Amino acid sequence: MGDKPTIAISHLGCEKNRIDTEHMLGLLVEAGYAVDSNEDLADYVIVNTCSFIEAAREESVKTLVELAEANKKIVIAGCMAQHFQAQLLEELPEAVAVVGTGDYHKIVDVIKRVESGERVKLVSAEPTYIADENTPRYRTTSEGVAYLRVAEGCDYRCAFCIIPYLRGNQRSRTIESIVKEAQQLASEGVKEIILISQITTNYGLDIYGEPKLAELLRALAKVDVPWIRMHYAYPTGLTPSALKAIKETPNVLPYLDLPLQHSHPEVLRAMNRPWQGRVNDGIIERIKTALPEAVLRTTFIVGYPGETQEHFEHLLQFVQRHEFDHVGVFTFSPEEGTPAHNLPNQLPQELMEERRSALMELQMPISWKKNQEEVGKVVDVLIEQQNPETGELIGRSGRFSPEVDGQVYVKGEAKLGEIFPVAIHSADTYDLYGQVVNTNKLSVG
Repeated sequence: MGDKPTIAISHLGCEKNRIDTEHMLGLLVEAGYAVDSNEDLADYVIVNTCSFIEAAREESVKTLVELAEANKKIVIAGCMAQHFQAQLLEELPEAVAVVGTGDYHKIVDVIKRVESGERVKLVSAEPTYIADENTPRYRTTSEGVAYLRVAEGCDYRCAFCIIPYLRGNQRSRTIESIVKEAQQLASEGVKEIILISQITTNYGLDIYGEPKLAELLRALAKVDVPWIRMHYAYPTGLTPSALKAIKETPNVLPYLDLPLQHSHPEVLRAMNRPWQGRVNDGIIERIKTALPEAVLRTTFIVGYPGETQEHFEHLLQFVQRHEFDHVGVFTFSPEEGTPAHNLPNQLPQELMEERRSALMELQMPISWKKNQEEVGKVVDVLIEQQNPETGELIGRSGRFSPEVDGQVYVKGEAKLGEIFPVAIHSADTYDLYGQVVNTNKLSVG
């Protein structure tokens, strides 16, 4: 084992990419490689890149250039490797391999080939692979949280999105496979499992002939884990049966991440979204009726080519009307290879930034009000961090998803990676503040 090179992994991008990183780590450790978090000490650095939008690519390029300047041998993996494979090898002589999004499970073989002097390009033209519960995995999240991928790829072709070209068409795992992995995670002490895919509400359509989200959630009810959260719940798939399953499954949080992108039917049609704008009002009211306790998060794109002031005003009124708990706003990024890249009436960046600021400003008092409603309540909080100097604890309630939403700052004694009852005494626009109710761990689930 001593003669094997040391490997570090630099992770960039979304939680889907994070799972790929965790599988690569697991495979390398299983094969006897020393994996070091310190890039300076490593013989090879695997950079799992993101290529979703221009800003993500810039971060990936910056990381690659810094490593190249440090004379590191670099393995480029992930979306950017899929996107710009030949270009990366040409422009970065320090790159010893590029590995596509459907090929990361062959990482051990790639390292062996590189060690024998080969420069490796392993990028499937159309990714078809999806890891399952039998693929080794080394988690990089805090001990209480794990992401669980229920499907990979996407069958939609939204005009602005590069993802289907980088990750292939949708391919779901079976319910049995997902439940087995959830049980493994629960046995490791995980308290929150976050289900992810490109379109979680379309889960199972490709293998069962119809979406099976409701059946999956009911199957996961049998897993001994207190919190199950869903990301990327497209409104099209939030059927009455899916909403009923969320309501009736005790460990499924009523947290819905709805990537709406816009509200105006004309903009949505131009985006080639899989439903029309008029559905949005109706479906949000239906969710609120079926799940009165639902926490609603959404994301919007401002500055899409051809977005007029009237379209933008429609979006402002939509956000004001529905009072989402959490809102993320992105400016349009023209991605080469997507239909939106060449559309006429591209908006200046300055105007897009103005619209983003205006929408975020509109949302701030709504977020503040939603957080104030938590003051005086006792809520369950998953404790994730502790400030070593002050002893202050930081965690999240069920209303907050990791990294994208707020946090709960907690005084008192509590164990990391466990869920405790916390009395909320104050709140600001994004975060809550409270005190542990007692020192006995809450027994949930």
